[in-house]
Amino acid sequence: MWTGRTPATLAIGFPPMIEPTIRDVDALVGPATPHFAYQLRARLRELIQDLPPEHEVRRYAEEKLQLLDRLGYASSKAEDGPKEARTRPGWETIPSSAPAYEPLPPRS
Repeated sequence: MWTGRTPATLAIGFPPMIEPTIRDVDALVGPATPHFAYQLRARLRELIQDLPPEHEVRRYAEEKLQLLDRLGYASSKAEDGPKEARTRPGWETIPSSAPAYEPLPPRS
């Protein structure tokens, strides 16, 4: 039976998500790179927007929001190693060694 609706006219939506978990937060933040930090930060904000301020997952996610903000000014998460030494041969060719734990300062 033809309804006159085409894929372009159908509203596409997702069913409401059950309460987000710490695993959901980690799934969003885990693969983060500097290039996509702010897009992931926006998605994480949407994920927790309906949680009360005292909620455990919200508090955890807010820490990750700060990490994503720092990562946006960094060149690497650098979770597994120290910052590159400036004495390393070829240092001049490395575009930036700013890890998320010590990002570049924001541009004014």
